[in-house]
Amino acid sequence: MSRRELLRIRDFSLFLGSMFATGLALQMAQVAIGWQVYHINHRPLDLGLVGLAEFIPLPLLALPAGHLADRLPRRALVAAATGLDAAVSAGLLAVTLHGTQSVWPYFGLAFLTGVASAIGSPPSRALTPSLVPREVLSSAFALRAVAFQIAAIAGPALGGVLFYVRPPLVYEVSTALSVASVACILAMRSGREPASDGEAPELDSVLAGVRLIRRTPVMLGAISLDLFAVLFGGAVALLPVFASDVLHVGKIGLGLLRSAPAVGALVASIVLVRRPVARHAGRTLLVVVAAFGISMIVFGLSKSMWLSLLALAVSGGVDLVSMVLRQTILPLVTPDELRGRVNAVEMVFISASNELGAFESGVAAALIGAVPAVVVGGAATVGIAFLWGRLFPQLAEVDRLDDLGPTAEAG
Repeated sequence: MSRRELLRIRDFSLFLGSMFATGLALQMAQVAIGWQVYHINHRPLDLGLVGLAEFIPLPLLALPAGHLADRLPRRALVAAATGLDAAVSAGLLAVTLHGTQSVWPYFGLAFLTGVASAIGSPPSRALTPSLVPREVLSSAFALRAVAFQIAAIAGPALGGVLFYVRPPLVYEVSTALSVASVACILAMRSGREPASDGEAPELDSVLAGVRLIRRTPVMLGAISLDLFAVLFGGAVALLPVFASDVLHVGKIGLGLLRSAPAVGALVASIVLVRRPVARHAGRTLLVVVAAFGISMIVFGLSKSMWLSLLALAVSGGVDLVSMVLRQTILPLVTPDELRGRVNAVEMVFISASNELGAFESGVAAALIGAVPAVVVGGAATVGIAFLWGRLFPQLAEVDRLDDLGPTAEAG
């Protein structure tokens, strides 16, 4: 099935449109939030605390949300979470119009963003495998990545320009985009929805996804690799520091820096749509994670805007390959009735690597400086890639993705 044929699947196209609108809204807002929070007290730690606030709801809500994603209509859950994103954007608009000079409102709204992510991510991740045929799942994930990465390129750049023109304008546009995203989800027709038995959830059922991941080395290795690699190697949270104090490129420069990883990711996603990874998937995953760490080292040491943009673009490209491989492996080895719960566990790992990684970056930057924090983190990521090849040989030995099949849950 070609890319055009995939786009003719109505619900899949609407889902892509929703993802694009949501991604654009969130990326635009993140540029403004980072600049506003950092320039209240000029403390890198505040940027890390925003990430921590986003992370806190996830370990608390993710597993129950994953269980709900396997019992309730997934479209309704995604629409509710996206509606909460719209409310957060409206709250950020109100805070900006009020001229608040305290970081606490931003922390509170970041917490609500984490709640929306906890509720919406498991059903959202579980939807794609039910919208397209199994044999084109990898291409569907890559095409979904294309939509997200286009938003990730345009969002920060557009957000930086709009914030430069008039700060509230960023949040006005992001609120409108979130509302449009809700409309796309509601326009989707019913697909294969999980059946609810009407019984109250039991702890054993909620933890079914955890059990499956724990005893499936390929899944555990892939998810934990992303966790530790991005936890130590990510630098996105510190971009306001680099834009303001290292590269001296201002608000618009910050938007370009935030867009750079998405440029690389877009190129990689287009390549994957045309030429999916056919062989040596496990080894490819380990190699691109090591390449991610190397690109972070280059970015941390760079004093040139162009070299920094190039390093970030490379990091985004290899990270995209890692993401597509991981998101293809998981549904292939997960029974459909457990996909919501497995995706909930994956979401905790991913959010730990992103939001908790942002907190780690802020703390490290406060202790040893932004540049050493990024360089040391990149080196740690390279080491993790080599170590995981030995800890999870089953992951390294994965060859053709089509050869993978669902793992039966233990009784």
